[in-house]
Amino acid sequence: MDIAIDEHTALVFDLDDTLYNELDYLKSAYWEICFYCNPDKAKELYHLIFSLYRSDQNPFKYITEKYEISLPELISNYRNHVPKLNPFPGVLKVFQEVKQKKGKLGVITDGRVITQTNKLKSLGLLKYIDYVVISEDIGSEKPHRKNYEAMMDKLNAERYYYFGDNFKKDFIAPLKMGWHTVGLIDNGKNIHHNSYAYLENKPEHLIQSFEEIIIR
Repeated sequence: MDIAIDEHTALVFDLDDTLYNELDYLKSAYWEICFYCNPDKAKELYHLIFSLYRSDQNPFKYITEKYEISLPELISNYRNHVPKLNPFPGVLKVFQEVKQKKGKLGVITDGRVITQTNKLKSLGLLKYIDYVVISEDIGSEKPHRKNYEAMMDKLNAERYYYFGDNFKKDFIAPLKMGWHTVGLIDNGKNIHHNSYAYLENKPEHLIQSFEEIIIR
């Protein structure tokens, strides 16, 4: 997929399961919690709670019953920890090439400010991004137009491309607003994996990897 970039073009991205696998954040948080609760047997505890998660059980219920940690404290540790994350292959190259050609970069993501900001810092992408819209900060979640309009107000570009993975909500607003839309196909690890149910919101383009994108 070729994209021509100039100072009037903006590439805007969802975050979770678009720029990296959200499952990696969950794993990072689980490791943090395991070392916090039982540093001597963190590996064994991690193995157990991740197995509980994959079996649709409640790992937090197990931890709060087994260890002296309250649910609010546990949730706080999960949301506020500094994760260890890597972007998908090709993401960093796309970001760097867009900035080299004076294009604009944005992120529209649902979640909490500290959590989503820590993710972007860990991914090494925050320094390239011109503006970030986070649902907690703006007071609305996708697919509300307000989130996309806030990006347009800030970037003031002529052409917008939106990249996402969640057919349920990512593309509804940008399709109506005349944005170009690009869907990243589930690599088998996505937290939300029911795109089949929302094909009426299908984006213009589908890619399996950012390595398919050629910046002109």
